[in-house]
Amino acid sequence: MSEVSAFRNEATYAATRLPVEMASTLLPAAYHADSFFEEERLALWSNSWVCIGLVSQVAEVGQIIVRSVAGTSIIATRDKQGSLNAFHNVCRHRGSQLVTCDQVVKAKRFRCPYHAWAYALSGECLGTPLFEGSEIPADQQAMFDMGDAKSFDKADYGLIDVAIDSWGPLLFVNLSGAELPLSDWLGDLPDRLANYGLEDWTVAAEKVYEIGANWKLIAENFMEYYHLPWVHPELIKVSRMEDHYRYQGQGMYTGMMTNPVSQADNSGWLELPPAPGLTDDELVSGRFMHLFPNVSISVLPNHVFVMILTPEGPGHTSEQTYILTHPSTMQTDGAVDAMTKLADFWDHVNAEDIEIVERVQTGISTTAYTGGRMCYRFEEPLHRFQNMVVDRMVGIDRIPEGDSEEGITVFGIR
Repeated sequence: MSEVSAFRNEATYAATRLPVEMASTLLPAAYHADSFFEEERLALWSNSWVCIGLVSQVAEVGQIIVRSVAGTSIIATRDKQGSLNAFHNVCRHRGSQLVTCDQVVKAKRFRCPYHAWAYALSGECLGTPLFEGSEIPADQQAMFDMGDAKSFDKADYGLIDVAIDSWGPLLFVNLSGAELPLSDWLGDLPDRLANYGLEDWTVAAEKVYEIGANWKLIAENFMEYYHLPWVHPELIKVSRMEDHYRYQGQGMYTGMMTNPVSQADNSGWLELPPAPGLTDDELVSGRFMHLFPNVSISVLPNHVFVMILTPEGPGHTSEQTYILTHPSTMQTDGAVDAMTKLADFWDHVNAEDIEIVERVQTGISTTAYTGGRMCYRFEEPLHRFQNMVVDRMVGIDRIPEGDSEEGITVFGIR
């Protein structure tokens, strides 16, 4: 069996499929091999609801964001009717890319830079080409019009659609279409977080990190608590081991909860006022979810920290981070200073995580390492996540069930 065929074979993952108390991690090649990375693009990233950014980035008509999904450039925008649209970033004439990632764009239409074919924000082909602003004399423009071309209809040459949907502040696309709705992918997560009203929260801070590690290592680091006492001495003061519980139901996500969140002098986690209307439990707890495959969400009473992962290679990931707050939060006295402190704290925690996952990337790439046993008390969410990866690699469409009981403690005997 070839290496590539093995990556699509259920038997390859037998040790990871065992119950968590007996299971071993994914094969190391999943984190460093170019061949696995390419198969993963086809099997996982091309068949998942992938977070590409925030709804607020396309809140206005004509706002455009460009993202790479499974190595494919995608453009997302909002049309004149207020609908969200996503398309493959390619002209239907000769295949030129319409928009580049470094462009800051808010446009009335998409216009190809090569031969000026133009498209509406809703994807329809408008002209072949349109000549606004061109130097072609009006009496010569007709020779460029394809209206008389045989067997040609502009209606057949609109942009190629990509399924797009949103939940709360997050924007998602699915290259394989929407046969499995985003609502099924999310499972019970929207209901669990409904009281926060996250769709109304706005961006207060943002930062991009370039990380020398596989995207799965970053995701797995987020969803397990085992490393905190050694890697995060400050974070452990506000999110204590003994106050940590699993928090996951049906859906393509892993979840943890800290209850209560403790106040620490240097964290800034709770200095901003909480969002209105939260329950007593929500006012004192933190909820930490990783939504498969690529977005981590830390929900606190007064802010949300979002991390969106974009794989650039087997050992390189771009991470876009955002801090969101309820609109009322930043209107209070001292909010700007408190947000600066909070952003510095998250940056410090993230830097600690980046250092350790990059060290793991180096170690996991050596031939001596063949995989390791999971620690079942702390790594059940990681086991859940890795089996989602396996499902996609072997072609299984499955939504995981939730925990059999609520409030399973992470610390101590189960």
